[in-house]
Amino acid sequence: PRSSPLILSPDSVPSSSAAGTSGEDTLLKWGLFLIPLTTFGLGTWQVQRRKWKLDLIAQLASRITADPIPLTLDPMELRELEYRPVTVRGRFDHSKELYMLPRSLLDPEREAREAGRITSHPENGANVITPFYCTELGVTILVNRGFVPRKKLKPETRLTGQIEDEIDLTGVVRLTEKRKPFVPENNIEKNRWHYRDLEAMAKVTGAEPIFIDADFRSTVPGGPIGGQTRVSLRNEHMQYIVTW
Repeated sequence: PRSSPLILSPDSVPSSSAAGTSGEDTLLKWGLFLIPLTTFGLGTWQVQRRKWKLDLIAQLASRITADPIPLTLDPMELRELEYRPVTVRGRFDHSKELYMLPRSLLDPEREAREAGRITSHPENGANVITPFYCTELGVTILVNRGFVPRKKLKPETRLTGQIEDEIDLTGVVRLTEKRKPFVPENNIEKNRWHYRDLEAMAKVTGAEPIFIDADFRSTVPGGPIGGQTRVSLRNEHMQYIVTW
C-alpha cells in the first residue's frame, strides 16, 4: 500500500520571525545581566584606584615635608629622590637664565593646606631657571628660583634680586618630564620653555641635568618668589565611583 504524503500544518513550522524574537530576547537577557556586572567591576576598580591615588598623595606630602639631605650626584639615587628636599651651597650664574612660561604664582602655604591643589595668581608670568655652581660638589645644576611677573621677566628689571654671593640653598628635586598633549614645544632659540626637558636645558646652559625647585625661604627682596613646586595629582575617583 502506498503511504500517504506527510502534511505539516503551518502551526507546526517555526517561523523566522519567532526565531528572531527568541534571539533578541536572549541578547536582551544577557545585556541586562552584563550591565550591572560591568558597573560593579568598574566601581570596584575605581575604589582600588582611589586608594592607590590617596596613598600616593600621602607619600608625596610626607616626602616633600621631610628634612632636607645633601644633594647626591648619583643618577640612580636621584631617580628615587623626586620631591625630596635637598641642600646645596654655591652661587648663581645669572647670565644663563631660562624661562618656563606661562606660569602663575603658587601660594606655598595654601598649597600645603589643600594637599596638592594648584593655586593661581591673577597675574601670569614665568619661573626663572638659573644655573647654580655647587662649590662643594664641583658641578653646576639647574635651580628654579621661582615666579616673576611678566613685567619683571628681564633681569635688568630685578637687579636687586640677582644675588652674587655664595649661599646655602634648600630645594626639591625634580626629574625631567615629557611633553604632555596640547603643551607647545620648547622654543630654545627664544628661551621659552613650556616643560622641563633637563637634557636640553643642560645642553644650553652647560649644567648637569640635575634640577631643583628652590623653596620659599630662598626668596630674596626683588628676586623670584620661591616655593613654586606643583604637586598636583587629580583625585576624581570618588566622582567616578558614585557614577558607576
